[in-house]
Amino acid sequence: MADRERTIDREYSAEQIVLAPALAATKGRGAVSNIQGRYEVNGRERFDDGWAVAESGEAAAPFKTVVTDEVAKSILSRNSSPDIPFNVSLNPYRGCEHGCIYCFARPSHSYLGLSPGLDFESRIFAKVNAAELLRRELASPSYKPEHIAIGVNTDAYQPCERERRITREVLEVLHECRHPVGLVTKSSLIERDIDLLAPMAANAQACAAITLTTLDSEISRTLEPRAPTPARRLRTIRTLTDAGIPVSVSVAPIIPFVTEPEIERILEAARDAGAVSAHYVVLRLPWEVNPLFQEWLEAHFPERAQRVMNRVRDLRGGKDYDSDFGRRMHGEGVWADLIRQRFDKTVERLGLGALRGRFERLDTAQFRRPLVVPASNGKQKGKASAQLDLF
Repeated sequence: MADRERTIDREYSAEQIVLAPALAATKGRGAVSNIQGRYEVNGRERFDDGWAVAESGEAAAPFKTVVTDEVAKSILSRNSSPDIPFNVSLNPYRGCEHGCIYCFARPSHSYLGLSPGLDFESRIFAKVNAAELLRRELASPSYKPEHIAIGVNTDAYQPCERERRITREVLEVLHECRHPVGLVTKSSLIERDIDLLAPMAANAQACAAITLTTLDSEISRTLEPRAPTPARRLRTIRTLTDAGIPVSVSVAPIIPFVTEPEIERILEAARDAGAVSAHYVVLRLPWEVNPLFQEWLEAHFPERAQRVMNRVRDLRGGKDYDSDFGRRMHGEGVWADLIRQRFDKTVERLGLGALRGRFERLDTAQFRRPLVVPASNGKQKGKASAQLDLF
């Protein structure tokens, strides 16, 4: 018999999570379901209507990736969080085909009326005018240069970047303007842009962080199904390092009893590949990431699912998640202290702590405004034309 869906009226609450029974993983996807976003008025639940025939032989339709062009209104995002080492970030895409089940950006798809589940990793939006908007921002007389982080919310080097080349265009603008940049990625596609990043790094204007969650390819295949393998990421660290680009390793997230036993081995492998610094984040479960992650646990690690969640709650003061500054990245309590001690002692032993803070030390003094600035659109263009007519 097959499950159908029926629509029900309900109010979504992240504190009241009911997992659908017998959910099966979709090959090549991280999320197990297309859970409703928290802003949806109506909810859907799976149920057996008794009409489907068992063993019908019909394969479930695959979730195909659809990339939609988006004309963004702005491109630089600013934050004042004390937990992260940058104030300005740029994200060329919404959604991410890598499909990492733990991605804290998944809830952002709810703002689009889409699911943070399978929709997030199959409905991608490409900001086609990102480079143009960046030029205008950098050309503004009021703009003051500070290092820009690229790929913080969703990976700037996900598969569709090979054809779209939006990240490449953004880097070309930053290279032209001698503007400092830091990139965070899992993808080996960053190697394509070494011709831009290497000379910037030589002038203390570029660095990179490669996320390495696990060294186990089997775990990685389900945890982050469309991201490069751990071995390929280590090769990327070596390639960037050999090109003179300083690379840090981001051990994020640390998932208790899943990736947490590998902390020391991950750091050793990253050091051997050429990484010069390291940082970590423990698993975060904001909003819809919580039920999605618990579904993933039940599908892939049912024998330890309860144990993992119990430890997560130990790290969060008894809750599934705590979003307060100072605690959301590393947790609190005995287990958080043990993870911190293990990480810090290994970093010290391997010499990965000497160059921490490199991102904040990128040089902004060489910045120059873009030589070519595209004309404004819409009302702004009209105002500019009218003003020029007066002279």
